[in-house]
Amino acid sequence: MSVLVFLEIEKGSIKKTSQEAIAYAAAVASKIGGTVTALALGEVNTGELAKAGQFGASEVLHVADSRLNQENSLAYATALVQAVKKSAAEVVVLAKSGIGDAVAARSAARLKAGIVSGATELPDLEGGFKVKRSIYTGKAFATVALKTPVKIIAVRKNAIEVQEGAGTATVTPFEVSFEDKDFRASVTGVEKSGSDISLTDADIIVSGGRGMKGPEHWQPLLDLAAALGAATGCSKPVSDLDWRPHHEHIGQTGIKVSPNLYIACGISGAIQHLAGVNGSKCIVVINKDPEAPFFKAADYGIVGDVFEILPKLTKAVKGE
Repeated sequence: MSVLVFLEIEKGSIKKTSQEAIAYAAAVASKIGGTVTALALGEVNTGELAKAGQFGASEVLHVADSRLNQENSLAYATALVQAVKKSAAEVVVLAKSGIGDAVAARSAARLKAGIVSGATELPDLEGGFKVKRSIYTGKAFATVALKTPVKIIAVRKNAIEVQEGAGTATVTPFEVSFEDKDFRASVTGVEKSGSDISLTDADIIVSGGRGMKGPEHWQPLLDLAAALGAATGCSKPVSDLDWRPHHEHIGQTGIKVSPNLYIACGISGAIQHLAGVNGSKCIVVINKDPEAPFFKAADYGIVGDVFEILPKLTKAVKGE
């Protein structure tokens, strides 16, 4: 049996969320007695693709087509469907992301495959093939039974721990038969956020709310984020006030994140914001109001002035 993994590439390397997808696929393959094949699209160095073996893939099918350098869910789905048929894959694994969800949905329709998005655990194979997923913005979980010959799973970030090994995957050129309609939509421009670390991929996020008092007071938060190698985020009122860019808005109507560590600075903890961060492994809340609702959801809480605490945390991180 074969498990196929769709790889997302960023800056010439396999994204961390796709490394997790490979590790998840390897664990599934171990359960069903199969191997892991990965699919990579666009012009990527084969040496980088061979590193997929460090996370559990034995082979990488590489479609080295320059038209695939920019995200295109139509063409990506076509490539994935043909790769499924080439590898005779029974299980397809992707990272849950904007492009991952789009490709998974289009591929499922073409393959008549069952699909689960937001998987949080490995499948339960007793009496079938059941996958646990997050629903209602992380407030509950559902167990879904997949009964189709091909099963597609979009894995939530941090659903599995990645243990890097010393393996090397074989990189095999793979030709895909595209049609003109696969490219009827195209990316005309890409606007990058100011941070080098995207919120969806970040292991650590430092986020601020109205307790930061204004955009001119944001530097202590940015200093802590830089010391930690973290991404920066904000609550909805902050982005609405244009204190911070809208792409940093975390919450039910913004970006939903699941880092290993989420540090909330001056955020009261409205339910809409909590819905965007409740997938975090550890939440630290800093707020001078001891009655702030966010403390009820926190693993650790610090009651105090963010402008006194943040510089002290930054010095501690730097070892000063």
